[in-house]
Amino acid sequence: MDKMLYVAMTGASQNALAQKAHANNLANISTSGFQRDLEQARSMPVFGDSFPARAYAMTERPATDFSPGAMQETGRDLDVAIGGDGFIAVQTPDGGEAYVRTASLNIDALGVLRAGNGMPVMGNGGPIAVPPEQKVEVGDDGTISIRAMGEGPRVMAEVDRIKLVNPDLKNMTKGPDGMIHTLDGQPAVADANVKVVSGFLEASNVNAVEEMTAVLALSRQFEMHIKMMTTAKEGDEAMARVLQIG
Repeated sequence: MDKMLYVAMTGASQNALAQKAHANNLANISTSGFQRDLEQARSMPVFGDSFPARAYAMTERPATDFSPGAMQETGRDLDVAIGGDGFIAVQTPDGGEAYVRTASLNIDALGVLRAGNGMPVMGNGGPIAVPPEQKVEVGDDGTISIRAMGEGPRVMAEVDRIKLVNPDLKNMTKGPDGMIHTLDGQPAVADANVKVVSGFLEASNVNAVEEMTAVLALSRQFEMHIKMMTTAKEGDEAMARVLQIG
């Protein structure tokens, strides 16, 4: 009886964790550039001093779905998205690099070019700094061009180039900050073949119907686990009454 109760209990607890993964995906359905977390469950034997006769359920997030989301036109020159495969490099608070698929760029009071999440955007030699300007344009190769203060409309100067990368996805993982990181912690190499599209943002790649279906299926499984636990309790109580009669 304890085996049935243990399996049902672990199944229910891990089922709740799986629901959190899908709920997080649903919560970010309108977050630009969000890439959904995948979820799966498997049985794990319980190893100890004796033979592993028990098995429990384990929910895990084995990977991230790196498929691109739909392109949403904004008309804003500093909204950029990757056209195809690749990522935009940004600087993390600890000085390392992380990667995003889309960015609503802005220039802070110090002239630092930042992504929508506040992280500095990386260029050829580090974070990109933009001099005082009248207009900023982003080329499809990531080139940042400006019209300096007092210059004519046809005078554009190249400031820097956004670092665009296209690493092996097997070496990429989503961190707790929601950005993509390399598994080995080393910065990815810039790739000149990666292109960006100005005036667009990439939408989340979450499919609301799939996520809702998964949440409903997991809810039914959770109810089944609770029912098994109740059945185990009732069986244990019945056995205790039999022993009391004897």
